[in-house]
Amino acid sequence: MRETMRAVVFRGEGTWMVESHPPPHLRAADDVLLRVERASICGTDLHILSVPPGHPATSGTILGHEYVATVVEVGSGVTHLRPGDRVVVDPNITCGICEYCRLGFSNMCENMTTLGIFRHGGLAEWNVAPAKALHKINPQVPLDRATLAEPLSCVLHSFERSAFVPGESVAILGAGPIGLMFLMLYKAAGAYPICVVEPAAFRRRMAESLGADAALDPSVDDVPREIRARTRLGADIVVDAVGTLLPEAIRLVRRGGRVVLFGMNLQAERELNQYEITRYEITILGSYIQRTAFPKVARMLESGLLPLERLVTHHVTLEAIGEGFRLLRAGEAVKVAVMP
Repeated sequence: MRETMRAVVFRGEGTWMVESHPPPHLRAADDVLLRVERASICGTDLHILSVPPGHPATSGTILGHEYVATVVEVGSGVTHLRPGDRVVVDPNITCGICEYCRLGFSNMCENMTTLGIFRHGGLAEWNVAPAKALHKINPQVPLDRATLAEPLSCVLHSFERSAFVPGESVAILGAGPIGLMFLMLYKAAGAYPICVVEPAAFRRRMAESLGADAALDPSVDDVPREIRARTRLGADIVVDAVGTLLPEAIRLVRRGGRVVLFGMNLQAERELNQYEITRYEITILGSYIQRTAFPKVARMLESGLLPLERLVTHHVTLEAIGEGFRLLRAGEAVKVAVMP
């Protein structure tokens, strides 16, 4: 290993740099040294780098919480991994002993920390992660697919919370990578019809190519009317994949339906009429990261059920990651993969 490596480092509000950084080393018995094979830029990374920030992070941290890697070295206490194993990474490190962890709500852990946000992450050549965060995956899985394990795990958790029944209708607000993952998953599970609402033509075309039954432009289409015309009553399930669209979601869901809130933004504040939620028995479901989805996600990625690699529209190197940020902010990319 060289004396330095290249890494994308968060330097405070709206600021990041690609810089030389000391490579990591094993410090604890459960540490695992990883060579990062591929990473991807998440919407959370863009929120971290926004001014004002839409998500907190620790200055000086190497960014990147979506990545696939190969094991280089393991600590003395690691028994289920060995050098050469390919792994996907659950970046959310929980304590296991707080009241929420003991209740089984590890995603509500009071002492949670996150690789790539509060601890060094995967937008670098090497990374150290605790063994419990690593899940082996078949090395034959394409890297562009494997690097999306973390967002898929979060989508799968939301999907499970929605209590979907095959044949139900779904409306998805936002056709970024998360919205498109919801589309792929609900489509595979038997949803009909699936309506996607997205202002960017590029992303609407992507949604159509992935099987959306309607891809609506909110700046032109009368979205509530279009969805009622296709579902008769309104959608059984509405997913807000953006994080700012709860009032719109309530207008699109049928009476007795479910609204799943996935997207997150600290700056999002909206007014809504609570009467409609009560009167029409609308269920509002918040969904945050995941608890037990990663083993299932590894098998899904290996099966090829969801060809997530189709979402990767651009590849950049670490040195050119600024172009990846620009493409995503401009709505010119769906998912940008980063090659260390």
